[in-house]
Amino acid sequence: MKATVFLGGGRITTALVAGLRLAKYRRPIVVHDRHAKKLQQLQRQYGVIVEPDLCRAVEVANLLIIAVRPNSVYKLLKDIGMTDRPLTAVSLAAGIPLAKLRIGLGPPVRWARAMPSPVCRSGQGLTALTFGRDFPIPARGEVRDLFLLMGAVLKIPESRFDAFTVTFSSSHGYHALAALVNAAEKIGLDRVSARLASAHALADGILAWREGKLPLEDLLREAATPGGTAAAVMNQLNRAGYRRMVARGLRAGMQQARKNSRG
Repeated sequence: MKATVFLGGGRITTALVAGLRLAKYRRPIVVHDRHAKKLQQLQRQYGVIVEPDLCRAVEVANLLIIAVRPNSVYKLLKDIGMTDRPLTAVSLAAGIPLAKLRIGLGPPVRWARAMPSPVCRSGQGLTALTFGRDFPIPARGEVRDLFLLMGAVLKIPESRFDAFTVTFSSSHGYHALAALVNAAEKIGLDRVSARLASAHALADGILAWREGKLPLEDLLREAATPGGTAAAVMNQLNRAGYRRMVARGLRAGMQQARKNSRG
């Protein structure tokens, strides 16, 4: 049996497995994790094959996906040790470059990096991919096709990978939604109406932009008429440093990615 093997049974593995099941993915899915409860839950929810033994999990892998936290990657690669067969490995760990992955587990393992959004669970995700120069074209197609089952795929140079990672996270939308709902309740809106209004403001407006042809600047002018309430809200947000805070947040994410790379 040659399977798609996830090393790590946490949140991103759960989201990806959910997306693959939704897409009727046919290849066997094996998950390894040190925590039996995580494996039991994944097996119960999605019918994956669980493998508590790390070496046996790697042995059955046709495609190996490293889905542990960045600070656990180097130890995991050390625990795997040497392998004498060609293997395609994809790291989901933010900030850890291909060069260091190859040091941890070198030839004949060929490395790619992927950064999938948890939204992949719904089939509407977005995944960034970057490959080493020696990564074979057929294997690139295999990796790309896997993530295409769960949404759009964007191939970008590794030099831009961390910048993409800190920008594309669905946490931006969830964070903004939670803040908007909370603020709406404080000015008198009930919880149900606050959630509906806030979700429309964020999701439906952005969807209209994505599906339409109007430039973002035109839509901003259309939505915020001078002298109107929307313009007053936007102006106050900008005066309060909204754009500066977003920029500072992204820079903090980049700093964390560089910290991850050092191990």
